[in-house]
Amino acid sequence: MGFQFDHGYEIDKSYSSRVAYVCMEFGIDQSLKTYAGGLGFLAGSFMRSAYELKQNVIGIGILWKYGYYNQGRKQDLTMSVLFEEKNYGFLIPTGIKFSLKITKHDVWVSAFYLPPEVFKTAPLFLLSTDLPENDYLAKTITHKLYDANPETSIAASIILGEGSAKLLEELKWQPDLFHLNESHALPLAFYLYQKYKNINEVKSKIVYTNHTPEEAGNLKTNIALLEKMSYFCDVPISEIIAIAKIEQDKLDHTETCLNLSRKSNAVSLLHKNTLIKNCKNKDNLCNIISITNAQNYNYWHDEELFKNIKDKPIENISIRKESLKSVLFEIVADQCGEIYDPKVCTIVFAKRFAGYKRADIFFHNMERFEKLVTNKEKPVQIIWAGKPYPMDYNGIGVYDKIVDICKKYGNCSILTGYEMKLSKVLKGGADVWLNMPRLFHEASGTSGMAAAMNGAVNVGIPDGWFPEFAKDKKNAFVIPSSDTNLPEHIQDDLDCESLYDVIEKEILPIYYDYPNRWFEIIRSAALDIIPYFDSNRMNKEYYDKLYNSNSNE
Repeated sequence: MGFQFDHGYEIDKSYSSRVAYVCMEFGIDQSLKTYAGGLGFLAGSFMRSAYELKQNVIGIGILWKYGYYNQGRKQDLTMSVLFEEKNYGFLIPTGIKFSLKITKHDVWVSAFYLPPEVFKTAPLFLLSTDLPENDYLAKTITHKLYDANPETSIAASIILGEGSAKLLEELKWQPDLFHLNESHALPLAFYLYQKYKNINEVKSKIVYTNHTPEEAGNLKTNIALLEKMSYFCDVPISEIIAIAKIEQDKLDHTETCLNLSRKSNAVSLLHKNTLIKNCKNKDNLCNIISITNAQNYNYWHDEELFKNIKDKPIENISIRKESLKSVLFEIVADQCGEIYDPKVCTIVFAKRFAGYKRADIFFHNMERFEKLVTNKEKPVQIIWAGKPYPMDYNGIGVYDKIVDICKKYGNCSILTGYEMKLSKVLKGGADVWLNMPRLFHEASGTSGMAAAMNGAVNVGIPDGWFPEFAKDKKNAFVIPSSDTNLPEHIQDDLDCESLYDVIEKEILPIYYDYPNRWFEIIRSAALDIIPYFDSNRMNKEYYDKLYNSNSNE
């Protein structure tokens, strides 16, 4: 008997449409290293909510042999990158094997299964090419998440896209829809076109979510290279040019997804406008709606804190918050040798160190930084954490710059290992959760949602999800953004000044002089974050607005 797939739970009739959710990364649990950052965290929350709502969903991703990477330190405490083999006893080898072509050569693919009961998620299949049937080059396709080699990255997209369709054929599980969570799995559309020879049939089977307005996340690739790599699944290049509306020999991955989908969604109200604005050829786009991202409440929230949120005395919130801060400060002491005070206002900047997120925003005015971190009357503690792409030398340079600055101050630290476990601890230990992207560069962002579920107050630029949540000085603090028409370095300088103004004139006076008011802000944020920014709402909207509705709604 071969592998027999069973959903593992009874499907709710409200969510009976069969959906294959295809994503390059999944942040399911700390112990499963198949994620890099926000996209993976979002996919993990989606899978948990699909389980809680008993939706007819299965996830398909890739089993990355070396994960994203292990973040460590060199001798001088600057960042190091380690690729370390991962092994998972809780994954079930399905025994399924099939082949597909990359550079016109057969590559064999196997699948591993994560049952729903392990982490309380919808069923998840993870594909691997690390098989004895493959040569070394083919094996490396599924070694590193977001491999810096462009050809390896293209090959991984073929495995994810075409491999997802072939896996489901092997399982004899025919989805009503494929949900492409980002454009990585685009070869799936070409495989379906080769199968059905009908573009309308392809469009009827695909929905798509775009997660970033950043150019680096919206690829444009030479079609000759893609054809050489077998990206188009043997569809003639003339057909590809016609159906993908290709101009100047470049495939625009995002616009092609928008052309070949029945319907698509942006991940915040603000992002929808940005996504449409950034598309050059608007004539062929499918209907684009917005479904704002969210995080899974049951996974991310601090239960004891929420017990005290609604009707218990404010002192209870304060006691729990100090307890959560102490857990974080043990990690700070272990990694950095600093002893922090739970009663001191603690500012946390923790996210992927992409340039537009501006991890170094404080340093655009070192005089004010010095004044802030040496203030004895209203002291602060600042903690950074984040994992740049391992070949993003600018991002690593920013990380290392922060390392050097932190050496000079006993109340500034930067941590390694920003993964799911540390992320939860940082959110619990933060008084202020800082988010300072350049305006219109953050599609959604979700870390602040989980921060509010752990008693942290969001402070940030009104980008992504934040305008849908923030009530200035009531449940968050909004930093007024500079004019986006200005050069970026001028924007950064002006936003830095605005950040210092809000911290010095509003946040620290309320935190220290009006503590009851501070904890009322925490209470308001926690109550406002639920239920709208719980991923159960998001998953329901996916079925109502994306999966079950027609393209004109």
